[in-house]
Amino acid sequence: MSTDLILSDAVLYQVFDDLLPVHDGDFIAKAINSKRQCDSAIYHNRDMKTLAERLKEARTDRGLSQVALAKMVGIGQATVASIENGRNKGSTYTTQLAVALGVSPAWLADGVGEKSTSRLDSNVSPSSIGSRHIPIIDYVQAGAWTTVADPFPPGAAYEYVQTDLDLSGSAFALRVKGRSMAPEFSEGDVIIIDPSVSPTPGDFVVAKNGGDEATFKKYRPRGVDPKTGTEIFELVPLNEDFATIKSTECPCMIIGTMMEHRRYRRR
Repeated sequence: MSTDLILSDAVLYQVFDDLLPVHDGDFIAKAINSKRQCDSAIYHNRDMKTLAERLKEARTDRGLSQVALAKMVGIGQATVASIENGRNKGSTYTTQLAVALGVSPAWLADGVGEKSTSRLDSNVSPSSIGSRHIPIIDYVQAGAWTTVADPFPPGAAYEYVQTDLDLSGSAFALRVKGRSMAPEFSEGDVIIIDPSVSPTPGDFVVAKNGGDEATFKKYRPRGVDPKTGTEIFELVPLNEDFATIKSTECPCMIIGTMMEHRRYRRR
């Protein structure tokens, strides 16, 4: 915790004597009184908890595990644990931790000031990034069929995105590749898919061709085959330069409906 510089009244008189050889007594009295009020405000606006307590409080408020917070900041879980158990009294990652948790860096580091970050305009509010981890399993080609490999058990992957949506345990995320879904979807965007949700007309879906090849398109139902009783549908690209895929011509099945789209701004 940082140490505030508290000057005695005697020292203040000496300072004023050095800076203002000719001064007014009332001016000095008013200045000292103002200084005392500032000292009191600093003291009373200080959170007396330790760094360890404040970090744990902010983390649990966000519903994050130590592992999840560590991933957000790009550090090891052991670093977060060492701060929270008091072994690490100070950290070079305090600012990054505060930003990830949505709290004031000054409050987290020293207990000074308000816990929350600076007040926002009335037309915006702080947004939660969510605590549910969704695995990114591979790329999905938004143009032609491509292989989508999923070598992981449900919920496991090398990379994750977080969401606050209430999704099934089989939900997964993919990165868009190609231009057939432009301009709404760009290469590198992340889409979160939930296989438990049945699509409705106009939804965006990921479909497979019966093997390990998949594509990302807009879903357009066309009825039911009277002979087989199977659903007839089309997979429609948003880019008119690409062809529509028809289930009657290319056997395929819907494997999931898009629940969230993460678009990343590019320069």
